[in-house]
Amino acid sequence: MTKFSDLKLHTKVLKAIDEAGYTEPTPIQAGAIPHACEGRDVLGIAQTGTGKTASFTLPMITLLNRGRARARMPRSLVLAPTRELAAQVAENFDTYAKYTKLTKALLIGGVSFKEQDALIDRGVDVLIATPGRLLDHFERGKLLLTGVQIMVVDEADRMLDMGFIPDIERIFQLTPFTRQTLFFSATMAPEIERITNTFLSNPQRVEVARQATASETIAQEVFEIAGAGRETAKKKRDFLRYLIDKEGEAVTNGIIFCNRKVDVDIVAKSLKRHGHDAEPIHGDLDQSHRTKTLDGFRDGDIRFLVASDVAARGLDIPNVSHVFNFDVPSHSEDYVHRIGRTGRAGRSGKAMMISTPKDDKLLAAIEGLIEKAIPRGETEMPKPEKVEEKPKRSRRKAAPNEEVVEQANEDKAEAAEEPTDTKPVPKPSQMREDKPRRTRGGRGRGRKSDDGGEKVVGLGDHLPQFIAQSFEERRAAS
Repeated sequence: MTKFSDLKLHTKVLKAIDEAGYTEPTPIQAGAIPHACEGRDVLGIAQTGTGKTASFTLPMITLLNRGRARARMPRSLVLAPTRELAAQVAENFDTYAKYTKLTKALLIGGVSFKEQDALIDRGVDVLIATPGRLLDHFERGKLLLTGVQIMVVDEADRMLDMGFIPDIERIFQLTPFTRQTLFFSATMAPEIERITNTFLSNPQRVEVARQATASETIAQEVFEIAGAGRETAKKKRDFLRYLIDKEGEAVTNGIIFCNRKVDVDIVAKSLKRHGHDAEPIHGDLDQSHRTKTLDGFRDGDIRFLVASDVAARGLDIPNVSHVFNFDVPSHSEDYVHRIGRTGRAGRSGKAMMISTPKDDKLLAAIEGLIEKAIPRGETEMPKPEKVEEKPKRSRRKAAPNEEVVEQANEDKAEAAEEPTDTKPVPKPSQMREDKPRRTRGGRGRGRKSDDGGEKVVGLGDHLPQFIAQSFEERRAAS
């Protein structure tokens, strides 16, 4: 049986390992550490949760124990795809290097440049960074990579998925050709194969499991529900809560994975609204908020972590009892990384996935990758008990009673029977007062007709007499 003492590690490192409670190395550690301590390039292929972080952290501390870092020139470099994974590597380094004088710096987004520049200026032995923030410091002239002796690329396949491969290639070109390279990945895509052939020198390949295989300690189950359109998302949220309630106390904590960031927020709000303790985590959240959420989940203050794939790989979250795939992952490899959050270190775990008819091809790809069919679960939910609803209060006015209606009808009938006044209604012209009105020609006084008749007050509903008389006189004259 292999022990850490057989792996050519420094005595100070062995002391820290013993205090941390580790006794036996994992297969990837037992295979990679001896070759790394000899100064060889290593290509490690292993599924998530197998202890890859210690596979490069322990030999780095052993090799860097002698020597001293210079300002702005780190002696080693560790590249990680996400802030959380980089922070986890930093925590592991602190644990294993506690009896050495080695220094480190963590370069991730969401943290002030000024604080990071101060650490680099003092000189660090180990620089742990995400590719984007590392290049930001380099382009600002705050960092030199010509002194890097050991370079580590962790979760290379995740780097590929996130579009970091061009950055990785550029960083490789900025480091010395004589560096030692430790390259770790869960899968070996063609692009990853190309990079290893280009930048690694005769690497020792260490592969401890088939590419992207699920742990045997994880009980897997898929639930195929019917539905299409907008109603599907609501059905999936309802069914997710049904699964959680069905598992009951067996769900001590769980991670719920969604493909889209917007769905992460929606599912988390839905669970909260129905009384479940859940918090979202994805790449759009501030780093301080993400760190606080992860710490709360690790400490048991948060029961459910609703996450995008930013939390799918490399995070050391122990004792996760359940993983729920709210969405079938778009890439079949992501399924293995997601469910790898549970069943770690030999513990048992449970992984449940919700599928719809449009996910049939993705589901088939996953089953082809893991080389077995995932058991189907029962999808029929019990019908909720009917609750007698109280009559809703109508917003309309209350209907009048019969007495009021009868009275109104009687009033209408009486009005119809009343005799009408037969006197002729005077015309508007006859109702005018015979008072002088201001006219254009009379300045307030009406003009008299030729025969001394009524005053002309203007044209109304009848023809004035003087106009008719003038026409008759003209006819007689002619």
